[in-house]
Amino acid sequence: MDTILVVNAGSSSVKFQVFAVEGEGRLKRQIKGQIDGIGSRPRLRASGADGNTIADRAYPIESVPDVPSAMAVAGAWLREENSINPVAVGHRVVHGGPDHSRPVLIDHGVVGRLERYISLAPLHQPHNLAPIRTILSNSPALPQVACFDTAFHRDHDALADHYAIPYQLHAEGIRRYGFHGLSYEYIARRLPQVAPDIAGGRVIVAHLGSGASMCAMKNGKSVESTMGFTALDGLAMGTRPGQLDPGVVLYLLSEKGMPASKVQDFLYRECGLKGLSGVSNDMRELQTSTDPRAKFAVDYFVYRVGLNAGMLAAALQGLDAFVFTAGIGENSSSIRALIAERLGWLGVTIDAAENDKHSGKISASNSKIPVYVVPTDEELMIAQHTLALLMSRQSANPNRARAS
Repeated sequence: MDTILVVNAGSSSVKFQVFAVEGEGRLKRQIKGQIDGIGSRPRLRASGADGNTIADRAYPIESVPDVPSAMAVAGAWLREENSINPVAVGHRVVHGGPDHSRPVLIDHGVVGRLERYISLAPLHQPHNLAPIRTILSNSPALPQVACFDTAFHRDHDALADHYAIPYQLHAEGIRRYGFHGLSYEYIARRLPQVAPDIAGGRVIVAHLGSGASMCAMKNGKSVESTMGFTALDGLAMGTRPGQLDPGVVLYLLSEKGMPASKVQDFLYRECGLKGLSGVSNDMRELQTSTDPRAKFAVDYFVYRVGLNAGMLAAALQGLDAFVFTAGIGENSSSIRALIAERLGWLGVTIDAAENDKHSGKISASNSKIPVYVVPTDEELMIAQHTLALLMSRQSANPNRARAS
């Protein structure tokens, strides 16, 4: 059976999923797993199609010190214990820059171009590229596909895409990209099934997790996003500040004497909910904490979601629906309720019982704006893109032998 492997690599973990390719290009999830604790307490965990655990094993630190070694361990487990030899591998790559508006087949040239954006996504890009290099080196004939978090937003109108800076800088690539595009693209594809009445309308989708952003969609296309040039902008996140006056950065450089590398580390790792609370970057811990700073961090997060909803509604010139997704959006009924209160001026009223049940539709019957909870599936989106590109490649080259 042909399979597609999806890889999402971070600094201390490699998440992977295996999808079986069935008739008419359908995909069925077979395995979902990850190796976390890389370089500290490496552990492989995986579950099968039924959700039951099929692996849970620890490894010595020295055997999994980095992402390439984690890829080797996961690859050996998939091949030797599960007989998985994928026909292609799909990767999440956070930043595609101005050149990539759709998934692309990877070669060394593509990797070289994507390395230019490491400084724009230092928490993600270098780790996204690490397994790609490993597979290019060890299995050069195996097709790999890069799927970009920026691609879904690349059709923004110029007014949404530009900063008020000299045009030459825009031409060089300093522009508003937007992120979490794979998540938003999945939601856009799901809405016709779960909420056909509003799928073609004006919808705000709130992707709320450790990384958080919001997207204004019209007719299933991205119109505006809270994130811009990097994934630092917009909402406050677990460790990132969200919207910030550039003067703050200048102050840190000139008055606090912080070198650029220290400023970068500070903005990506020490701000957001962590910085505001001084307690944690985890929303679950903040909500159970009795520390007043933790409560303030929660209130700040909710306030900023409400504030940005107003901006996005203005970009859409109205609103037909609001959608929650991602870790916090899908799982925290209390955060959803607090945000809904902030959206009351738009006509949002939620049904407390449906919200507590995590129902697909949580708005009250008298709500002017319907509110939905739609679980996202970025990995399935990546698998679909990978399969489509693979099939297109085979159609263009019918005599090409399938990579093993």
